[in-house]
Formats: sequence, structure tokens, C-alpha cells
Amino acid sequence: MNREMLKKMLEDHTKWLCGIGDNRINLTYADLTYADLRDVDLKGANLTGADLTYANLRDANLTGTDLTGADLTYANLTHADLTYANLTYANLKDADLKD
Repeated sequence: MNREMLKKMLEDHTKWLCGIGDNRINLTYADLTYADLRDVDLKGANLTGADLTYANLRDANLTGTDLTGADLTYANLTHADLTYANLTYANLKDADLKD
């Protein structure tokens, strides 16, 4: 997935969160290795099976996000909000979960 595609999807998701859009972000099985998702609002997103190896999710809002089977190996989740996130079978090996 290229940066422009991801940016457009995140913009559509923001509209959905505000109640003015129809497109909740669906990144099922997406390759987001090394993605910079700092401070991104992914509330309610579908990241089932996504590869987030080495992704930077510092300060991201992951409230209610479906991370079932996602690979978060070495991901930076410092200060990320994981309230009600589904982490069933997620790989959190060496992920940074500070705060």
C-alpha cells in the first residue's frame, strides 16, 4: 500500500468518525510494515491480520480497533489507546507498550 492510498483512506475514516462519511477504514491483511501512524485516529478500524511490524503507532487512538491476528512485532505503541481493542492472536513480540 502506498502512502497516498493510506492517506486517502485515513481521511475517509476521519469523515466516518465525524458522521459525514461512509468509509470506515478497512486495512484487513494490509502490509503496513514501518508505517508512520503516529497520532492517527484509528478508532473502530479493521486491522485484522495486518502486518504492522516496526510500525510507529505512538499516541494513536486504537479504541475498539480490531487487531485480530495482526503482527505488531517491534511496533511502537507508546501512549497508544488500546481501550476495547481486540488483540486476539495478535503478535506483540518486542512491541513497545509503554504507558
